[in-house]
Amino acid sequence: MSTRLIILAQMKQIAEEQQRKLAPLDDQTALTETGLDSLCFAILVARLEAELNIDPFTMAEEITFPVTVGEFIALYESAAVDVAA
Repeated sequence: MSTRLIILAQMKQIAEEQQRKLAPLDDQTALTETGLDSLCFAILVARLEAELNIDPFTMAEEITFPVTVGEFIALYESAAVDVAA
């Protein structure tokens, strides 16, 4: 399964578990408009670290925090490439 699909599947699962209504997601959806709150994102980052063995928020010396779903996914995809290299 691709990094993108893993992230989207986790977002959906976390929304269900936390009884949050997940907005339709595309690359332009602002993270603040997804329906997930800060707890949901904390859970998401922890699960992604466990599943993908990467945490892009601690890997880079300088990071620009993602604003959209597409930027969030790209951050993880880029970190996965860096780890594989």
